Amino acid sequence: MPWMHCLVSGRVQGVGFRYFVMDQGRRHGVTGWVRNLPDGQVELEAEGDRADLERLLADVKGGPSLARVEKVAVEWSNHSLRSAAEGGGFYRF
Repeated sequence: MPWMHCLVSGRVQGVGFRYFVMDQGRRHGVTGWVRNLPDGQVELEAEGDRADLERLLADVKGGPSLARVEKVAVEWSNHSLRSAAEGGGFYRF
């Protein structure tokens, strides 16, 4: 199953970015997780249909209204390198 790993830079912490990604992931029907990193970036992994992942990526690049996304580094694979989320759904931590 297609999988993507993203590191998002900019003003992405303290602006509802993780909640936004979680909501968009659920809306697009993909499985995954999102978390803040100590360096100010947000990291996420998601797996699902490629078209759904592309839609999620477009949303991530836009971000919520209070965010300012400066860069999104994306890694794609056809196999999940880690378990995205046990039992399905989209999670944040």
